[in-house]
Amino acid sequence: MRAQRLAGRSLGDVAQRFGLPVPKSLSSHKGWIGQLLEYALGASAASRAEPDFPHLGVELKSVPVDPAARPRESTYVCVAPLGGALAPTWEESWVRKKLARVLFLPIVVRGDELPGERIVGAPLLWEPDPDDDRRLRADWEELTERIVLGDLTALHARAGEVLQLRPKAASSRDTTWILDGDADWVETNPRGFYLRRAFVEEVLARSFAR
Repeated sequence: MRAQRLAGRSLGDVAQRFGLPVPKSLSSHKGWIGQLLEYALGASAASRAEPDFPHLGVELKSVPVDPAARPRESTYVCVAPLGGALAPTWEESWVRKKLARVLFLPIVVRGDELPGERIVGAPLLWEPDPDDDRRLRADWEELTERIVLGDLTALHARAGEVLQLRPKAASSRDTTWILDGDADWVETNPRGFYLRRAFVEEVLARSFAR
């Protein structure tokens, strides 16, 4: 209900309601939209390893979309642990727990308008159906196998049908450690699990068409 009340309002209006500042650009405030929506909706997880709304088991994902409701980019899920702390099964993975129940909030981007001029779209509370879960599982198993094997050339965004690995760092200078195929510790850029743009577009179209 809170998310529905935000639909149709500009981010500037939402920020003003809570007395929060609105940046002129997102270049140095990349997490501002998500933080604003978390605040407006009462998310309480902060940076803890649990869904944004622990009492509901709901993860919040803001999705920049064009006026036709097509996502403009892939959607971040969580960090990919390259150092060996991978869950043994899909069911126990942090990716699966993050995606068990997701509140998607589209943010309409119509061009070069200021961040405060962007509009909140209609919310969607989504849970993976059996086919979604099967596809996500298959990609997670393939991607985590590549991490375990330490094949750095295989840790790229082209792998995976609906889930992918992408660099996740403030800059290309940020590095983490991974065991390579020769069992040597080497430095590489951190990675994150992301939902592919086409998959999120499919989820939105499928749900809003009902």
